Amino acid sequence: MRHSIHSRLSSIFVVWGLFAFTSYGQTNPADPPGANSYNATQPNDNEKRILWIIPNYRTSPTLTDYKPLTTKQKFKLARDDAFDRGGFILAALFAAEGELTRSNPTFGHGIGAYPTYFGTAYADLNIGDFMTEAIYPTLLHQDPRYFRKGTGRGWSRLGYAVGQIFWTHTDSGGRQFNYSEILGNSTAVAISNAYYPDGRDAGSSASRLGVQLGVDMASNILKEFWPDIHRKFSRHRVVSDPSHP
Repeated sequence: MRHSIHSRLSSIFVVWGLFAFTSYGQTNPADPPGANSYNATQPNDNEKRILWIIPNYRTSPTLTDYKPLTTKQKFKLARDDAFDRGGFILAALFAAEGELTRSNPTFGHGIGAYPTYFGTAYADLNIGDFMTEAIYPTLLHQDPRYFRKGTGRGWSRLGYAVGQIFWTHTDSGGRQFNYSEILGNSTAVAISNAYYPDGRDAGSSASRLGVQLGVDMASNILKEFWPDIHRKFSRHRVVSDPSHP
């Protein structure tokens, strides 16, 4: 199956999410003023990539003093995610997995097939980003950002992260079913049938959509806990540095 790497990536996300959950299951104090003060248009350099690879431009640390994104900002958000160097790395990994497992026999096998696997994997990422972060959020007046909870017990934060897949914020500050996520990924899967000759039936498309939503759920978990994990790693590096007083 051509999305087998997505399933594996989802497993990685869940493992990291559970690590964060067990490490920060107790109530945590709120972040100090200025901490994680990045937003969708100006991410902090230390936190704009999860695991130092996965683009993380659309995470917002708080809903305090909420201001909606303009159409231009939504498209910039999608562009930043789509063309970040991490996107190229992820596409290369997806392509390598697809080529090694021969998930699309029509593409062939060997060195000559890899560029096709890479191009289609990169197209998947870009189309998904623009559909869920720019096009549908603009048409439906929904906010594509992930808003961190940041405090509370692990179970509460975990449920909150998963819930944002189905329930999101509108540009007017209200709450609404996350049509942008569901319709955006559904459209991306439908478009992908044009350049994936294998597995174009309804069952395969539904399966790909389910996998993509699962990956996005796991991604939300990482977005919720990544600042905590990052700070913990940073503290470990400082403690292990012999030059640190």
